[in-house]
Amino acid sequence: MNLHALNPLDALDPRHPLTSVLVANRGEIAVRIFRSARALGLATVAVYSDPDDGALHVREADAAVRLPGAAPADTYLRGDLIIAAALAAGADAVHPGYGFLSENAAFARAVEAAGLVWIGPPPAAIEAMASKTRAKELMRAAGVPLLEPVDPARAAPADLPLLLKAAAGGGGRGMRVVRDLDSLKEELEAARAEARSAFGDDEVFAEPYVERGRHVEVQVLADAHGTVWALGTRDCSLQRRHQKVIEEAPAPALPESLRENLHEAAVAAARAVSYRGAGTVEFLVTADGRPYFLEMNTRLQVEHPVTEAVFGLDLVALQLRIAEGEALSLDPPRPAGHAVEARLYAEDPAQDWRPQAGTLHTLSLSGPGIRVDTGFAGGDTVGVHYDPMLAKVIAHAPTRAEAVRALAHALDRARIHGLTTNRELLVRSLRHPEFVAARLDTGFYDRYLGALTDAAPDAGLSALAAALAEAAPAPAAPLAVRLGGWRNVPSQPQSRTYTHAGATHEVRYRPARSGPPQLVDRPGVRVLAAEPERVTLEVDGVRRLFHVKHTSNSPEVYVDSALGAHTLTRLPRFADPQDRTEPGSLLAPMPGTVVRIAEGLAPGSAVTAGQPLLWLEAMKMEHRIVSPASGTLTALHAALGRQVEFGALLAVVQEEPPA
Repeated sequence: MNLHALNPLDALDPRHPLTSVLVANRGEIAVRIFRSARALGLATVAVYSDPDDGALHVREADAAVRLPGAAPADTYLRGDLIIAAALAAGADAVHPGYGFLSENAAFARAVEAAGLVWIGPPPAAIEAMASKTRAKELMRAAGVPLLEPVDPARAAPADLPLLLKAAAGGGGRGMRVVRDLDSLKEELEAARAEARSAFGDDEVFAEPYVERGRHVEVQVLADAHGTVWALGTRDCSLQRRHQKVIEEAPAPALPESLRENLHEAAVAAARAVSYRGAGTVEFLVTADGRPYFLEMNTRLQVEHPVTEAVFGLDLVALQLRIAEGEALSLDPPRPAGHAVEARLYAEDPAQDWRPQAGTLHTLSLSGPGIRVDTGFAGGDTVGVHYDPMLAKVIAHAPTRAEAVRALAHALDRARIHGLTTNRELLVRSLRHPEFVAARLDTGFYDRYLGALTDAAPDAGLSALAAALAEAAPAPAAPLAVRLGGWRNVPSQPQSRTYTHAGATHEVRYRPARSGPPQLVDRPGVRVLAAEPERVTLEVDGVRRLFHVKHTSNSPEVYVDSALGAHTLTRLPRFADPQDRTEPGSLLAPMPGTVVRIAEGLAPGSAVTAGQPLLWLEAMKMEHRIVSPASGTLTALHAALGRQVEFGALLAVVQEEPPA
């Protein structure tokens, strides 16, 4: 990255030398800003909500200040708390990142009123562009082409389809497509409610919805000395729920004349509001090549890394240096190559993009020309309060074809364990013939989502690898364990069963006295090596390596190979009888012997949820049987030393009524 794109002859403005910057945001963008701040020798300060206690951005900051609470309205949207945190931590500047308060003019003014440096455009510029309706009036006066608004109260069938948009904010929130007038009122109310919740402003407007249009934007960067750069174009047409999924720079397949027109319009938009810092001017390009102004984002964009890669710049470092008073050189650097970014989300595209929450056991992404911006590391928890984006994965290469191929390969070979993600969708999107041919528009997922999420990759070989890895003893295991229960007379095959995408995979094998187990009824497959985390199979003469990861106290097994990534669910040897009994009944989960009973336990005893009541010995291991709820033990059928069968009734707990 070029940290010296500013004119080295321009000295720092003595009024604004920075020493420490607070990032009024969280997650990936906070981590990314800290990286540039450290490169410039600045101290870093994080703020965090209670769910983010211990998050990666908190761990990486020099100092961190708690914002009590969990909801954004109580934490990251509380400008007064953030300013107080900056002052308490000794920061002299505030960078808002993107989202939350990044386009809030009142917050920017409050930051400056507190004697802090605002790393962003002037509050007046934010205010001018904060309302999309007012912004369009300014752009019309500046000669920038735009779509004419439609009054929802007077909308006629000829105006359909309509796009409802929140006047404040961005990120696709508060947007609705209306295709029939009967649903217009309901969709207006829904859009207003979503806008009110996200931005505290329920103003919504309507404009014509352009079918199969392209979302093309221009990155601008301006200093306080009158220089405005137009840093190329980006195509962000692949979107779900009006939120971007894959972005690239430069926007492919644009006529040079159109590209120049977009640059000129973006610079005119920035000059119209005396802009300073980094911003993005967004356009809708129709199928016949006509551009229309959509909005100006007065902040850094999520997709800024593709522009950084192509121009060899660090936009965050430039933001910081512009805030210190430095001047840009008259001309920007020349672009080189092509960059593509994919947003990796913890979500299930096949289930209406349902967001996921839980523990992210593994996140490992790398490759030549690959950059990963993330706010998570293996072992972190993805919560329910914030956007489920795990990472942005960016590939840069001399040509578009090489960049797309490198990004798809890096995602395909990534190890991502613990949560359902959109990784497979991203890989298939990048390899789809329409995307490869750069035939892009915002309706891509409307047309192809079904095909992109159908037919989960076959998990048969991954199930073999999972079973063999789980059966493999650890290298330091005792000799008897490493022999795998071998005996000198033939024994019945052992088996393990897994499910994946609704399919069941049973694996049968025989332990061997030396070497890996031997598969049963698997012609054409030979086991070459089996360890707890690595299995090598020869399949029809082709050697395949499988990486296997188990997690404690979980039936999930994760298998990665060149054939794909699979999350398998291990089925217990004996079905859980709790699934077919009344609450409070404790049934034996397996055949075994009662070897221990909790001291003093008898009918009438008070018990608490999770309290161990008795222990069964089975398969040379003791298994705790715990109380399913807090209440009273009403019956105890188990007796010390008694043999019990699978599903036998051991005890009954009557749950105490709720308070």
